[in-house]
Amino acid sequence: MDKIELAAHKRDLLGKKVRFLRRKGITPVNLYGHGIESTSLQIETPTLKRALAQAGHTSLVSLKVGSSKRPHMAIVREIQRDPVKGELLHVNFYQVRMDEKLKIEVPLVLIGKAPAVKELGGILVQEMSSVEVECLPANMPHSIEADISGLVQLDQALHVKDLRVGEGITIITDPGKVVAKIARLRIELVEEVAAPAAEAEVEVVEEEEKAEAAKAEEKAPAESEKKQAASEKKSAASERKPPG
Repeated sequence: MDKIELAAHKRDLLGKKVRFLRRKGITPVNLYGHGIESTSLQIETPTLKRALAQAGHTSLVSLKVGSSKRPHMAIVREIQRDPVKGELLHVNFYQVRMDEKLKIEVPLVLIGKAPAVKELGGILVQEMSSVEVECLPANMPHSIEADISGLVQLDQALHVKDLRVGEGITIITDPGKVVAKIARLRIELVEEVAAPAAEAEVEVVEEEEKAEAAKAEEKAPAESEKKQAASEKKSAASERKPPG
């Protein structure tokens, strides 16, 4: 079980006034959950950033408020950031009961190398980035490893049912969903379609050339007949002309 310790203090400034805290390097937070009313707190921003980077949404945080000796065991529920600068605006912590199971999203981490990528030229496509699990807070995994070293063929896939998790952890995401798969290169499909298309284009050109030749052959006798008729007409005119 990963546990991060974090010191917090009760917060008096609420609403829009919390901007004054942020200017001083303090982030407003809230704590709510089992056995506690929603409580407004504040934590020094640099310390909070380090804790969030380590805890994510799947590690327990031992939150000590003021001079209280008993810490609150909580997990990060929500992180609000400035949409432009990305700076922390607000964080919600959820207090858990250590004897009650939780449903949480756990990130997936691909490990190993897929032989089908190097040997067959396939492309590794990750279809899922996390799965939902159910477990006691003490058993919460920080992440779940997905071993892709068994993907040796094109179109082969790793499913949720293939994932291995620790004792006391149940994956509740559909076991038939694809975590990662080996896709074929699109260029293969393009070549297969392009070849018949090229042949069809050649056939069209040949047909057009034949049609032009036929038109030329039909036109040639007609032109010859016109010239012959003109010659005969000229000769007849010469014969009718009286001698001078």
